[in-house]
Amino acid sequence: MVFSRRPLLAGLAAAAFLPLLPRRAAAHGYTAGDIAIGHPWSRAAPPRGTGAGFMTLKNNGSTPDRLVAARAAIARTVEIHTHLREGDVMRMRQVEGGVEIAPGAEVAFTPGSFHLMLIGLQEALVQGQRVPVTLVFARGGEVTVELAVESAGFRPSGAPAGGHNH
Repeated sequence: MVFSRRPLLAGLAAAAFLPLLPRRAAAHGYTAGDIAIGHPWSRAAPPRGTGAGFMTLKNNGSTPDRLVAARAAIARTVEIHTHLREGDVMRMRQVEGGVEIAPGAEVAFTPGSFHLMLIGLQEALVQGQRVPVTLVFARGGEVTVELAVESAGFRPSGAPAGGHNH
């Protein structure tokens, strides 16, 4: 039986480059310092309108961190928003100072709660596309994630209201 060294050498070469790859924790997850960023996604949206970004942020460290900003080339500006009830009306508001993620805590960015607002889209968000967005954390620094664009009416099945079951 003859064995080829090529697969072994290719595997070793690939392993040598793993530390140089982007800071991705899993197939659709990322990390920034102690923050694990899970399943970033968006819904399809037309150009010149607004889009939204959703994900989970989990602090695996012993020190609080804070998502303080975000930016994306596809949008004129990106703001961190939440929904607040004012009487019988739900209103969307920009979050001043960012969103704190306490040690051991997980913060869900979901429809009807915290989310990234992509304002002034330069082009459409198309189902099946992945859209780069850079998140800025006070301690963890910057990390670029890709929002997986779902259908315009996408509502995750089997997940809590507004959650994402990827």
